[in-house]
Amino acid sequence: MAIDDKTRTELEAAAFRRLVDHLKTRTDVQNIDLMNLAGFCRNCLSNWLKDAADAQGVPLSKDESREAVYGMPYETWKSKYQGTATAEQIEAMKKVHPGH
Repeated sequence: MAIDDKTRTELEAAAFRRLVDHLKTRTDVQNIDLMNLAGFCRNCLSNWLKDAADAQGVPLSKDESREAVYGMPYETWKSKYQGTATAEQIEAMKKVHPGH
C-alpha cells in the first residue's frame, strides 16, 4: 500500500500522540523499567521532540518538551510518580545501557 508523505507524517504523528497519551496514563511504569525493557523512556521521547523542534527551527525548551510528554512539569511528575530505583533496576540499566 502506497502512502503519500503527508498522510504518512499524519499517521506517525497520531501514533506518537497516542503513545504519549498512553504513557501519561501509565504513571505506574517507571522510566528505568522502560529503558531496561525498550531502550527508551519518557525523557528520550521528550529529547526526540526537542531535537525535531530544533531541526525545524521551532523554539521549544527542554522543560517544554518534557511537559508535552509528561503532561505536567517534569519535577511535578517526579515527585508524584517516580519511585526509587531498586539495586536490581540500576544493575540492569548498567548492563543494558552502560554510561547512560
